[in-house]
Amino acid sequence: MMRKFDTKVQHLKYKVLREVAKEAWNDTLLENVLEIPKAIVPGKTPTMRCCVYKERAILAERVKIAMGGDKENPNVIEVIEIACDECPAAGYEVTDSCRGCLAHRCEDVCKRGAISFDHNHVAHIDKTKCVECGQCAKVCPYFAIVNRKRPCQNACKIKAISINEDNAAAIDNKKCTACGACVYQCPFGAIVDKSYILNVIDLIKKSEDNQKYKVYAMVAPSISSQFTYAKLGQVIKGLKELGFYTVIEAALGADMVAQAESKELAEKGFLTSSCCPAFVAYIKSAFPDLVKYVSHNLSPMATLANYIKETEANAKVVFIGPCTAKKAEAQLEDVKPYVDAVMTFEELQALYDSKGIDITTLEEDVLENASYFGRIFARSGGLSDAVAQGLKEQNIEFDLKAIPCNGIEACKMALLKKSKGVLDANFIEGMACVGGCIGGAGCLTHGEKNKFEVDKYGREALEKTIGGAVSILK
Repeated sequence: MMRKFDTKVQHLKYKVLREVAKEAWNDTLLENVLEIPKAIVPGKTPTMRCCVYKERAILAERVKIAMGGDKENPNVIEVIEIACDECPAAGYEVTDSCRGCLAHRCEDVCKRGAISFDHNHVAHIDKTKCVECGQCAKVCPYFAIVNRKRPCQNACKIKAISINEDNAAAIDNKKCTACGACVYQCPFGAIVDKSYILNVIDLIKKSEDNQKYKVYAMVAPSISSQFTYAKLGQVIKGLKELGFYTVIEAALGADMVAQAESKELAEKGFLTSSCCPAFVAYIKSAFPDLVKYVSHNLSPMATLANYIKETEANAKVVFIGPCTAKKAEAQLEDVKPYVDAVMTFEELQALYDSKGIDITTLEEDVLENASYFGRIFARSGGLSDAVAQGLKEQNIEFDLKAIPCNGIEACKMALLKKSKGVLDANFIEGMACVGGCIGGAGCLTHGEKNKFEVDKYGREALEKTIGGAVSILK
């Protein structure tokens, strides 16, 4: 069978989620919660930690996060401090490549006097004086001075992660956009996104017990690039086997947003997109003066969930996608009434297996709710294409100059230019993850191939226009 996950860290996270979900389905979670770490790491199992007991202690923390995490911490991203102890201290270091040269350029360029030499003329950096400017590394002719950033810090392009006094990663909640880049890059799985899988199970069980409401599964268009070991139709059928009333495409919400956002752009003359919650959060924290330019449209998830709630009085909506930031978005006051829970693809895989559902054995079901343009929202550039199409279909004369920002660093550059008045564009498409949603931390797999799968999925859409897709709602 084809591998379900990119990394072993993801697989470990999945096993915890699977066991928690399995106990929840059986109503035995509270009585068996302490046994889950032992089930995953039996007594004689080899472990990378100092002992099996520490591994289990870390697993106990993983179980807590799988059950919703620290309720006092508003961030959906948490650090398991006991698991964050194997990375070397970050910062500039002198390596063995130092030749003890006579030039001592590193010493001359350091304005803080942080460079000294031993009896062999080998350089050393005084961490109490070093301010991490990196000038010494730039001038060393042997490239002997390197910046050993921790993987989480390197992944976080907005510098929301620091190292605390216990040598563990610490997240600045005021800066963090919940994009989850650190979650995917941490090689020890010490940074994890909170799971609301128990909320999803509770919604499904209650709907089956009293049938007072219907639970809708809203799937992100990036689902077309996931679960590569099965067919998409089997993934959809599996959701209904789990107990969801029906499955609807978030891409239909994308069609609705593209139609409205293109009109808003023409009216205002300049706009930044509102679809990526991590991008919007970044504008609010780093560029507050540009918040006025953020589209007033809700994201495709919230837009479609709002429509479902207006149409079906007793509906509950669970969004399933690649994005950890969607979990944070669902807690916003203007979104909370519409979205009842958010789950990642990782968590969906755990949910299937917790009920013993092998989706490869299922018949295929279909998704036919959206257009090509709504479906390609999943990859960088898709939103810009959809806005251009929205303008065209509505006969709006507007000279669109879109700048698709592929990753938060590209977003930062475009926003900086706009703040300085030098941006040659009138629409910023912001995607915090490289590649767009297909690069989200909650994906099972990541890679360039995912883009082609999304485009292929888009071309299979029955509706060829945005207007055609939206018209089915009327």
